[in-house]
Amino acid sequence: MTVSPEPAYGTPVDTDGVRLERLLPGPIERVWHYLTDPDARATWLAAGAMELRVGGRVEHVFRNNTLTQDDDPPPAKYADIADECRFEGRVTACDPPRLLAYTWPEADGDESEVRFELASVGAKVRLVVTHRRLLSAATRLSVAAGWHAHLGVLRARLEGREPEGFWRSFVRLEAEYARRLDGEVAR
Repeated sequence: MTVSPEPAYGTPVDTDGVRLERLLPGPIERVWHYLTDPDARATWLAAGAMELRVGGRVEHVFRNNTLTQDDDPPPAKYADIADECRFEGRVTACDPPRLLAYTWPEADGDESEVRFELASVGAKVRLVVTHRRLLSAATRLSVAAGWHAHLGVLRARLEGREPEGFWRSFVRLEAEYARRLDGEVAR
């Protein structure tokens, strides 16, 4: 089977979402563990309990200031949530170890949905993250840069190396996504 190279940046999905694809070190059960186990998920995204059934509760406890070492301070617009940010969602799809989707509360009171699809590709795992129902351009920009930065931390953890500073990476990626998504997703 030929594996196509992964796109470096997320791509627009419809008018309200972004999609990122990564080829990660396997096996698939290991990547699933990093998506669903609170302690493993805390090393790259957010801690919090997760009930792996449709309708189950998903808690996220983000601590982006302590996610990586040797980092820059957060941008001023994120300073109030950099130490800790909590939210809850509900599982909308769960088929271990291939599919997980759940709601993600938005600041405006609406809910978006994030979907993780995993597939074994030889010794590697193709992870596709699709985040939909992002109704504002600012939210799409922040989510695209955030997922890209968090997936960079996940890749480093799976490869057994120290990741780049989260905020340093996020700031660089947010500027790049602002250029890339202008006119495509940010409308």
